[in-house]
Amino acid sequence: MNKLTEQIFGISPYGYFTSQETATLFPDSADRRYGLVKRALAGGEIIQIRRGLYCLAPKFQKKKINLYSLSEHIHGPSYISLESALSWHGLIPEAVYTLTSATLGKSKVFQSPLGVFSYTHIPQKIFYAGVERLTDEAGDVFFMASPIKALADYVHAHKKDWTGFKQCAEDLRIEPDEMTAAAVDEIDLLLENYTSRRVGGFLKGVRRELGR
Repeated sequence: MNKLTEQIFGISPYGYFTSQETATLFPDSADRRYGLVKRALAGGEIIQIRRGLYCLAPKFQKKKINLYSLSEHIHGPSYISLESALSWHGLIPEAVYTLTSATLGKSKVFQSPLGVFSYTHIPQKIFYAGVERLTDEAGDVFFMASPIKALADYVHAHKKDWTGFKQCAEDLRIEPDEMTAAAVDEIDLLLENYTSRRVGGFLKGVRRELGR
């Protein structure tokens, strides 16, 4: 086992690490760090996700890498939203093969050995409004949009002119009854949060449907 792989295996509970962490482990020489990383990559012991971000190869991982947590390290600040969040909440029947997130930064798509990570810039006043901080069994943290937040982001990202749940349910095959309880308490907060007229129209329509 490469010296770098050995060290990362010992200290990284989540299986992924950055160049900064490598510099902390091996502060003496940049050339040495470069050589260790190069040999670990060539030996199939680590995988490069993007520049400066790596993960241990599956055979060295203590647990399967949480892609939801990893996504924020690829491009952040961000949170899981859109199709991936709707799938997480069990609201859409289709499998989601691209991990979709909302971001404060530029919209980007990253092709990686672990999958495709897509980020959509969503302008908001409070970025994490309607987003839950979750922790997996290993203590790794990730951020997940609520169902109504994910739909609001979807409206913005895909320029939907939805005026309530009916069109949303038809397009995405979501049962309106599944959304009602989750949506009621958040609508007013989210209405204040988005600058998009399309999102505002959708949320107001939902509020009318719920008798608010």
